[in-house]
Amino acid sequence: MSADSSASARFADRRDLAAQDVLGLIRIALDAPDLGSGVTPTLHNLVSNTAAVGAAYFQVQPLTQRRGPQPLIYQVRAAFGEMPDTPGMQAIAAHGLPADTPLMRALASRHAPMFFDDVSHAPESAGFQELGVASLAAAAVTGSGGELLGAFLMHTFECHHWTDDEVRLFSGVVGTIAALTGRLAAEEQAQAAREAALRALGLALEVRDGETQGHTDRVTDMALRLAQHLGVGPAPLQALKWGAYLHDIGKLAIADRVLHKPGKLDAEEWGLMQSHVTFGQSFSSALGFLPPEALAVVSQHHERWNGQGYPARLRGEEIHPLARIFALCDVYDALISVRPYKQPWSHAEACAEIAAQSGEHFDPWVVEAFLTLMPPSQAHAGAVG
Repeated sequence: MSADSSASARFADRRDLAAQDVLGLIRIALDAPDLGSGVTPTLHNLVSNTAAVGAAYFQVQPLTQRRGPQPLIYQVRAAFGEMPDTPGMQAIAAHGLPADTPLMRALASRHAPMFFDDVSHAPESAGFQELGVASLAAAAVTGSGGELLGAFLMHTFECHHWTDDEVRLFSGVVGTIAALTGRLAAEEQAQAAREAALRALGLALEVRDGETQGHTDRVTDMALRLAQHLGVGPAPLQALKWGAYLHDIGKLAIADRVLHKPGKLDAEEWGLMQSHVTFGQSFSSALGFLPPEALAVVSQHHERWNGQGYPARLRGEEIHPLARIFALCDVYDALISVRPYKQPWSHAEACAEIAAQSGEHFDPWVVEAFLTLMPPSQAHAGAVG
């Protein structure tokens, strides 16, 4: 075999291996529970096969996390390898990379990968030398409309000439993964917007029903903590959060004379109050994108383990596990909260009531987990309203 033939064969082998690497990285990204963990193997691949000592993926801060006129920033979503130990880099890790930095402006306008052998010699990489970076490679992650959603960066601490092989690897691997990452990032942004809208619906009820202010966020946070303690995975946790936000949305259909009555409800009024679950199920189903688990939280959180709940009088395992988890947290928050008809209970008193209702109102498995997570002897801040 001639030298040229041998070189061509080696190049073809490297190309095949690179293609296999990209396919493997795509499979990992598609199967990952979140975007950050999905792109970390790509960063590992870059550091392992180039002179880069570290790599990171930055993504635009979701609209739902911005407050007022806060400038657009790109947050670190994943990193691998060594990062500069400088105050500037620590600030970026904590607060993000501003969109008006020269590099991010350049990526937003060009989109093509950029390579800097010496960051001090290019206006686009201005500021990186002060961060402790000497050489830099950067690639944009864009949305369907060409907007800059994020960026892959890899760096060295000493000036380095990026070789043709490194340029091909970075451009090929990141270019392919970036297209997938852009789609995942856009989906993540859309999901964040949906979640913010669901929370806003839950909070709308609190505006009308002043006595439950703060209830939505408190009970959602508590239910998520308890579910995580019980080993619930990411997708069901998301469904639990969405269902928690909407659990009482049906009360928007209940007349004020019933919803705000300071005393005990009569039989007719109690029937109307119970109907909020049916209304909530109808409202939530009409949204069209909620998973069945989220709808179960809305429709079943007033069911009881002993079958004496409402509206369907479900019993035991017939009740969805997420609804069983949420039901306990919902009652706990009501017990420790101020109401026109009662003073707040202490944490210990609420725990005693929950323990007494094990096997009656609540799933014994959930009660045991709750009392382990929040033992009666442990002090907890009470609800404020």
